[in-house]
Amino acid sequence: MRPGATPHRRVVACMGTVFSFDVRAPGVDSAALDEAIGWLHWVDATFSTYSPQSEISRLARRECAVTDCAPEVAQVLAECARLHAATDGYFTDTPFGTLDPSGYVKGWAIERVSDMLRAAGSVNHCVNGGGDVQCVGVAAAGRPWHIGIADPLRRGHYAAVVAGTNAADLAVATSGSTERGAHIAGPDGRPAAGAFASITVVGPSLAFADAFATAAYAMGRRAGDWLEALDGYDGYAVLPNGRTWATGRLAAEGSGAPRAA
Repeated sequence: MRPGATPHRRVVACMGTVFSFDVRAPGVDSAALDEAIGWLHWVDATFSTYSPQSEISRLARRECAVTDCAPEVAQVLAECARLHAATDGYFTDTPFGTLDPSGYVKGWAIERVSDMLRAAGSVNHCVNGGGDVQCVGVAAAGRPWHIGIADPLRRGHYAAVVAGTNAADLAVATSGSTERGAHIAGPDGRPAAGAFASITVVGPSLAFADAFATAAYAMGRRAGDWLEALDGYDGYAVLPNGRTWATGRLAAEGSGAPRAA
């Protein structure tokens, strides 16, 4: 273990939810974790649609231009535009007609924090923000990370459990209406029809998995075929009647069995 580097577990409130950091051996300096958490709070202050003084709120009211904002604002909006095209318009940074890139920002921020920890020397860690998760490395020698997908119809239970591998990062993002109500809009600006109780996307990048889960929820019934064709990402859906379906390796592996949380 490097001098000053230790495993860490920490929980912080940010973005209206709870973030947990689980850094396993060989760990990082505590200052590196402090820096990552500080940056996460900066993201909240910059992109919060609930704060009238955030840059994204001021931009939505046209009180400033993108060039007046932090460079990350332009980067996020450019990525949202690319995702809009990649999802046939089902992902948008203007749901309900108002600028709101939240469907990308949280996943992007978690992945960026994970990259900061990796740059500081962490090779095994998990960052969880409100149920959206980015994992790197393994939980312990010979034991990959296992991430539970919450059952939207039975509080306190998992609908499935996703296992990582030793060879790839694992990102898991879920969209649905259980926690936040009808907050996802379709391309017509209306609330998504609710074909799913929840839909989860699994892949290497949480920024993309989060946006893809939002888009898939908005797509409704066509989401299955779209996810089947999506390179590097798989989906797991829970329907309002309790039935489930999965794509790719999640279907091949059976996606784990429902179990108590």
